[in-house]
Amino acid sequence: MHKRFTIEEHVRWSDTDRAGIIYYGQFLRFFEIAETELFRSVGLSYSDAFDRLDIWLPRVQIHFDFHKPLVLDDLIEVGAYVSRFGTRSLTLRFEVVKKGETDMVAEGHIVLACVSRSTFKSTAVPDEIRERLRPYLAE
Repeated sequence: MHKRFTIEEHVRWSDTDRAGIIYYGQFLRFFEIAETELFRSVGLSYSDAFDRLDIWLPRVQIHFDFHKPLVLDDLIEVGAYVSRFGTRSLTLRFEVVKKGETDMVAEGHIVLACVSRSTFKSTAVPDEIRERLRPYLAE
């Protein structure tokens, strides 16, 4: 069984729409927080890793599935893990639940392409990223 990296966040006023529920686009913010903190937890803070490895990891695909609404002040858990390493990309999966509950609120994935910072051309995912994230790779 692979590990999941989990963050906790509250649904904030700025996350909600006029109907009083979370605006669907705000899930991307939660996914990005979980992504950034997952990388940081394995010693790959983006500010350091991008400079040291001379890469960027732009998003080339973002997918969401919504199951239940969230409202202001809901405390959520966002789980993140690697579902796939490609040669020149990686796919991160995300699962959102209300803290203390098991029913999925939302889920999705983001495909990150690996590109050279100087040319913005596709390049191989560095071995260091693969090795450090391996504990979070789905089997």
